[in-house]
Amino acid sequence: MSNGIDRDIVKFTSISSASSPELLKMARIKEQAAIYDSLATLSIGKWNQIVCGMHDEIMTRAVTLCEEALIQEGFGPPPTSYAFVTFGSAGRGEQTLWSDQDNGLIIGESSTSEEEEITFYFEQFGLRLSSILEEVGYPLCPGNVMISNPLWRKNLRDWERQLWFWSGLRGWEQVRYLMIAADLRHVTGDQVLTITLRASITRVMEQNGDSDNDLCAAVLRNTVRHKAALNVLGQVITEQSGQYTGDFDVKYGLYIPIVNAIRYLALHYGVESPSTYDRISQLEQLEAVPVRELDSCRKALDTAIRLRSLMSGVDEKGMLTGNNYLPQTLIRQKEVRLELREALSTVRLMYRTLQRQHRYAERNWL
Repeated sequence: MSNGIDRDIVKFTSISSASSPELLKMARIKEQAAIYDSLATLSIGKWNQIVCGMHDEIMTRAVTLCEEALIQEGFGPPPTSYAFVTFGSAGRGEQTLWSDQDNGLIIGESSTSEEEEITFYFEQFGLRLSSILEEVGYPLCPGNVMISNPLWRKNLRDWERQLWFWSGLRGWEQVRYLMIAADLRHVTGDQVLTITLRASITRVMEQNGDSDNDLCAAVLRNTVRHKAALNVLGQVITEQSGQYTGDFDVKYGLYIPIVNAIRYLALHYGVESPSTYDRISQLEQLEAVPVRELDSCRKALDTAIRLRSLMSGVDEKGMLTGNNYLPQTLIRQKEVRLELREALSTVRLMYRTLQRQHRYAERNWL
C-alpha cells in the first residue's frame, strides 16, 4: 500500500538526523522556510508533496525519539509491533506547512497475559509522542484526534470492533468518526497493520452501503453540512463579524466542502485511497463521475490548497504559523477573486447533485 507521499522528492537530512526534540524543531524551522520560498516557483501538486514529505519525516523521527526516550526511562522497547497513522489533512497528504496533530496508533496483537503490559506501554508512548510533537511545533488537536486519546490508539481487534460500533449507531458524531477513519494514512511502523485496518474500513462501508441500508444516507447527511461559500448571486460569502470580518474562510468555505464531497463519492464507489487527488483520479478511471466535473474538482482543490498555504506568519520562536482566512486585500484582486469564484462554483454544482441524492435517500428511508 502506498503512502501517497514520495519522500524521495527532497531529502530532509537535518530532520532525519536530529537527536532531540529541540534539534528536530530547529531542523523543521530551517526546512519549512526554504519550502515556503519555493511556493511561487513550483506547481501546487509538487509543492504539496514536498510539504507532506517534510511532515512525514518529522513525525517518523519523533516516533524514533519517543522510543529512545522510553528505553532510557526504563520502559524498554515496544513490546509488540505498531503502526503510526495520520488522519485529517495529514491523512489525505494535504497539509499546510503549519499543522496540528491528527494521528493515531494501531497496535499489533498479543496474548491475553501480555495485554495489560502492552496497554500500559502504549499509553505512555502515546502521551510522550504527543508531547514531543507539540514541542516540535504541532499543536494539540482541538477535537482530540490524537495518539494520546485511547479512542484513536487501539489494537486491530478493538479498532475493528469500534468501526462496527460506529457504523451501527449512525449518529452524527459516529459517522463523523467513520469519515475521519476513512482518511487514515500510514506514516511509519508495521505497514501490514495499516493495510489490515484499511481493509476493515472498506468492509464496514461496503456491507452497510447498499440501497436498503441507511449508513450511506447518514454519510451523505454529514457530507452536505459544509456548503460552498457562494451566494445565489455568485458572490463570495465572507465573515460577517469578529476578528476576520470581510475575510474568506478558505478551509471551511472551500477546502472542506471539496474534501467531503470527493470522500463521499470515494466511499460510495469503493475507492480506498485517503488522498483527495488520488480519489479524483480513481473516480475518473471508474467513470463514476463525468471527467469534466472531476477536472474542475481537481482545479478547485489546487486553488484551495494554494490559498490555504499563502496565509502564513512567523511566531516569536521562528515557527511558521497560519490561519484559514484569505484577507480582503487579496479577495479584491481580480485574478484571485475570479479564481476563487470559479472554484466555489464547481463545489456548488457538486453539492446540488449531492443534495438531490440526499433528499431522495431521505424519502426512501423515511
